[in-house]
Amino acid sequence: MTALRPLRVRMQPRPIDEANRVSSPLELLVDLTFVVAVAQIVVQLAHAIEEGHLAETVLPFAMVFFAIWWAWMNFTWFASGYDTDDVPYRLLTLAQMGGVLVLAAGVPAAFEEGDFAAITIGYAIMRFSLVVQWLRVAVSTPEHRLSALRSAVGFSVVQVAWLLRLLLPEEFAISSFLVLAALEISVPLWAARAGEPSWHPHHIAERYGLFTIILLGESVLAAVTGVQSAVSEAGVSPSLVLVSACALVIVFALWWIYYVHPSGELLERRRNLSYLWGYVHFGVFAALAALGSGLEASVAATSGHLEASNSVIGATVAVPVAAYLLLLWAVHSPLGSEHPMPARLVLPAVALALATVLLAEPLGVGGVLVGLALVCAGLVAVVVAAGRVRA
Repeated sequence: MTALRPLRVRMQPRPIDEANRVSSPLELLVDLTFVVAVAQIVVQLAHAIEEGHLAETVLPFAMVFFAIWWAWMNFTWFASGYDTDDVPYRLLTLAQMGGVLVLAAGVPAAFEEGDFAAITIGYAIMRFSLVVQWLRVAVSTPEHRLSALRSAVGFSVVQVAWLLRLLLPEEFAISSFLVLAALEISVPLWAARAGEPSWHPHHIAERYGLFTIILLGESVLAAVTGVQSAVSEAGVSPSLVLVSACALVIVFALWWIYYVHPSGELLERRRNLSYLWGYVHFGVFAALAALGSGLEASVAATSGHLEASNSVIGATVAVPVAAYLLLLWAVHSPLGSEHPMPARLVLPAVALALATVLLAEPLGVGGVLVGLALVCAGLVAVVVAAGRVRA
């Protein structure tokens, strides 16, 4: 007879070398709520690109994506170290999921009206739920008590500041965001000075890989949305087929490139680099989210009815691809000679990706995407060939 699982257990740290540690079903369910949030900002940025309002939308995009990324990152690292999967843990996770959905519902207002109230409230729900989790660690694990209390206090103070930020005049919106974002990312560093929290390197690597797939999936969805728009405007055309095919090649190549990096091994050998590795992924993930918007606009541009120029639309794909390649290389640069994508391969690829924007005016957006597809596919081919030689 199977023993009944207790409703509540002590929140002890999980072993950092736990065998066969993988994402839990609950973590995967939480990811679905973040899918919704990311989809909202991808759609908003794509519409801004198509309507010729890219410049005024970049900051709202970065600010909202920071909230999404930071909430996901904190949930992920906490779960890696302290996931007890008991009833209180599940219910607090449910509250965090609700916060994500409230945040997602507030995305249109943030982009269109500069109203961040719903986003801030949703963010607060997520953050205070996490604070309760850290308090559980402080009560249950004496050796991690001080660092857990620092996390709980630090996040609580900063979250109250986020709520008070809603009362500030509009002219302080950007400066206050930068200050509070800096304080947010400083809290884990301050807490770690009292004792490094528990986390599993291969579990973290898997979670980041799965979030990468989520973001690439948003690019696929965005491209399909662009296809629907183009077909409704002008029907199926050779340029539509070409751009759509190139978009798929780019997404597939970027997925391939992400998984040639031995992230789990790097984190296991260099745990001291975990914060740098985790934080730089903000740029990696933001680039992929922006890529989805650029691909949607690029596919829709084949109908020839967008306000933005071909150069601007091409840049919304080329710049995210270049940023993704550069930051992914940088975050794994501590691998040194073992790096599967050394600088001599990545830097020329980044330069070529940016140079494809020059093809926009003579050849159209299709020329940019063909160039990017060739750059990405070529980089994959070289990396695979180099790997076979090393083997």
